[in-house]
Amino acid sequence: MKHPASLRRTLLLGILLPVFGFIVVNTVVLYRQALAAADAAYDRTLLATAKSLGEQLTIAGKGDERRIQSTLVYSALEAFEADNRSRLFYRVSGLRGELVSGFADLPPWRTDIPQKNLYAALVNFYDDVYRGEPVRMAVLLQPVASVSEQGMATIQVAETLELRQTLARQILTDTLWRQAVLVLVIALVVVFVVQMATRPVRELSRALAQRRENDLSPLPVEGAPRELLPLLDATNQHMQRLAHLLQHQKRFVRDTSHQLRTPLAVLKTQLQSARRGDVPPAQALEEIAHTVERATELANQMLALAKVEQLRQGDPPTAQDWAEVLRAVALDLSALIAERSLDFSLDTHPAPVRAHEWALRELCRNLLHNAVKHAPPGSRLQVDLLCAHGMATLCIRDEGQGISPALRERLFQPFATDHQRSPDQSGSGLGLAICREIVHSLQGHIALDNRVQHGQVVGLTATVRLPLEAGQPPQPHA
Repeated sequence: MKHPASLRRTLLLGILLPVFGFIVVNTVVLYRQALAAADAAYDRTLLATAKSLGEQLTIAGKGDERRIQSTLVYSALEAFEADNRSRLFYRVSGLRGELVSGFADLPPWRTDIPQKNLYAALVNFYDDVYRGEPVRMAVLLQPVASVSEQGMATIQVAETLELRQTLARQILTDTLWRQAVLVLVIALVVVFVVQMATRPVRELSRALAQRRENDLSPLPVEGAPRELLPLLDATNQHMQRLAHLLQHQKRFVRDTSHQLRTPLAVLKTQLQSARRGDVPPAQALEEIAHTVERATELANQMLALAKVEQLRQGDPPTAQDWAEVLRAVALDLSALIAERSLDFSLDTHPAPVRAHEWALRELCRNLLHNAVKHAPPGSRLQVDLLCAHGMATLCIRDEGQGISPALRERLFQPFATDHQRSPDQSGSGLGLAICREIVHSLQGHIALDNRVQHGQVVGLTATVRLPLEAGQPPQPHA
């Protein structure tokens, strides 16, 4: 099982690894710079040694018999040796390259004098190997003159590198100690800062762990770091949705248990009465069938109400032509319209709206069914679907008794019915509640208004407005 990544470890690695990488590179560069600094310091000593040797040279003889003589002994070089960790070797070559004094096996000079250097002398410094040891070599072209003759001697001075390397290592060691302390300080600061920065996250985790199972109240955002605010906002929004779903589920269970209890009790009573023979069998079956039909309608509408909430929380809907759905629903209800002998008219225009097809169908079915059910037989029922100003508007006009003042206050609440408007018919009171939930989920508006003429209600108009799908302007219906 893969362990989850640690924020503290990620920050430590993200900060300390580049620091370590920089220290490694800096160590290499620093060691080379220390060696260069040591060479620059001790090269001056080599040059001073070579010049001291040059001061001990003279020219003997004349003409072709000229030769350079040296009175220097090796013990004179001890003054130029810094300590017993470095040794000096020298060689003095005459006018024709012959050995004048010094170590005959010292490698001869094979380079050129640079045209520019830091010293006021014809000198060159380079690295070489002598007797299996690395040495630093200084070559000085020293003019030698007598009363009547002059010439150029070549002086080579070699020094072993122990002292230079020791100095460079000492500089490097001192620097590394300081850098190690710096890395330790950085690590401690990072650990402390990470501990302080992640404390709100740990406190939030503890607060969530200590909450009760049904506690979906928003998390406090006061005093939270700015970086945590998007997470807290998203979490609070998610918890708000969960609270809404939980509340909807509780209400659904409560309403279902309350509303289904009555028809089931009635059904039980009717069955007991039929068994005792209190009513004729045909009448008992008719009453039972009516009760079952009401219970079935109630269960279907309650499931429809729950499905609206499920669609609200589900995938985004796609574009649907509201006009096609409306015509299909009207065709399904045509038998009921014909049964009541209604003067039915339907005028539609293409209305692309973003909605689930089931939601549009359920919205149209409930509104049309209510209008057909409450319209007086033989009356006029007019349905129009128009598009204007980015909205699709559905108007359903019947010639019923309208809405009573008592119902208007609780118009779209579940289980709200108006028996005064239609005393011979009964319903579950969920149709308008379903319509309201569907319209609100589609960012629309629904209204029911009485039409009044000369102080009398002449009918009811149901109006639903839904936003048109962006980028799809409506076209006139052919």
